[in-house]
Amino acid sequence: MSRVENMNRVLRTLQSSSPDVEASALISEDGLMIASALPQHIEEARVGAMSSSILSLGSRAARELERGNLKEVLVRGDQGFAVLMSAGSGSLLLALATESAKLGLLFLDTRRAAEEIKRVL
Repeated sequence: MSRVENMNRVLRTLQSSSPDVEASALISEDGLMIASALPQHIEEARVGAMSSSILSLGSRAARELERGNLKEVLVRGDQGFAVLMSAGSGSLLLALATESAKLGLLFLDTRRAAEEIKRVL
């Protein structure tokens, strides 16, 4: 099985094992889509660029505010959550979750997926 197939498997497993995760993607630091389990109506290039920018700004803010290294960024909208975190080797994991998601479980599941991606990379 290729690395891309393994990464897609990790994303599918994240979504199937965590009922509140609706979509996920693995994005390079520079905003290019590596693997994706996003709905068809979502423009992957735009999501990749925005996710990369958000994580970069979050890292800079954490340093400037003396909060240490960034662990994750949480975006909360009225229709749910977006969680972004480093997945090693210059990549980031994006998970989109429902508005009723339990944040503790969401962070646990996304961290596990990020660790699995680090092993694949």
